[in-house]
Amino acid sequence: MTMTRMHTQSTLPQKRFPQLTLDQLQGEPRALGEEILKISSVGLAGPYNPMLRSPLMAGRMFRLLDYLRFNTSLPRRLNEFAILIQARLWTSQVEWYAHYPLAIKAGLSETVAADLKLGRRPRSMERDEAVVYDFCMELSTGHAVSDATFVRAREVMTDQQIVDLIAVSGTYVTVAMMLNAAQEPAPGGQTPLAPIR
Repeated sequence: MTMTRMHTQSTLPQKRFPQLTLDQLQGEPRALGEEILKISSVGLAGPYNPMLRSPLMAGRMFRLLDYLRFNTSLPRRLNEFAILIQARLWTSQVEWYAHYPLAIKAGLSETVAADLKLGRRPRSMERDEAVVYDFCMELSTGHAVSDATFVRAREVMTDQQIVDLIAVSGTYVTVAMMLNAAQEPAPGGQTPLAPIR
């Protein structure tokens, strides 16, 4: 299965929401900003910059992301791989560059990540990685998971892990949409991901 959907960021030169700073936040949004700064690899940039404009949503999303990034039942390698799959499908610059080093550190091979970056089915995947890839790709591009893929998922994951995988995938689509609509750019010095064709 190859990546056939194309989601691209516009080529407008500036992000659509001016960057917020902690000093601009007051009350509950400021407290949330302080929480974000404790764990975020991008500070208040990335998805947090647009999200903080809706403080109640941002607070709830932050807590969900905290679970999905640090506390799911999935092995960290598979969790980060699922995030990278969505980042690549959506050509989400910040999401890709924030999670690529985390995926490698968690044990995803650079060969698998490099193939994914090129928009092709990764070679040399471990058995559980191939299941995660197929599951995420089927759900994301076909909006369903085949019986055969679900059976394979049950061979390498518990029911809780499958549910967490679905939640990670769906939530990081939301993050990618936020980043792309806001036109949050690739981090400085990084070559932007090319659209998938």
